[in-house]
Amino acid sequence: MLAPGAFRLVGPALSALAVVAIVLALGWWALGLASIGVATALAAAAAFLLVFYRDPERIAGDGIVSAADGRVRAVERLGDTWRISVFMNVTNVHVNRLPFDAEIEAIEGSGSGFAPAYREVADRNVQRRYRLKTSLGPVEVVQITGAVARRLVSFVRVGWVGRKGERLGMIVLGSRVDVVLPADRTRPVVRVGERVVAGRSTIALESP
Repeated sequence: MLAPGAFRLVGPALSALAVVAIVLALGWWALGLASIGVATALAAAAAFLLVFYRDPERIAGDGIVSAADGRVRAVERLGDTWRISVFMNVTNVHVNRLPFDAEIEAIEGSGSGFAPAYREVADRNVQRRYRLKTSLGPVEVVQITGAVARRLVSFVRVGWVGRKGERLGMIVLGSRVDVVLPADRTRPVVRVGERVVAGRSTIALESP
């Protein structure tokens, strides 16, 4: 399965590859190594797009789940909240998911610049913040751009109500996603360096 809207990019690449394959098979294009090189480049581009925009179905995990695939880069207490930050590399699934059943109360853009997402200065990068209304209280999911990943995509609108693990949006070419939780209602259960899977890996549990 591909991420919503991905076929606009993947479709042309696959179509071009199919045309070249047909031409080569029929012997209409006898350019030797040049034709093989073009076909190889198109095949590589199509394969990259298919892998990059993959969007597998997932069964939601227990508790509060990760909003992104990747590696946990920070678990920190900030005042009355916990922030769990996940860094996505180019090989991860790039679709982001709801960490908990929620209603989208607001979607806000802010920040400037495109520092490497694994650095602290990236807190000021261009970003998109989803403010969620949940049974735990206010929860936030923050998509943060990086040095290469500069396109943030939303699949939802204000007022949308979704279940844990449902698709929220994606970041093109990796970067970082933070989940901000109320500290008085939750406790993190992941550590820095741990690999997590969006919608499936438990990152926090509700406090008694």
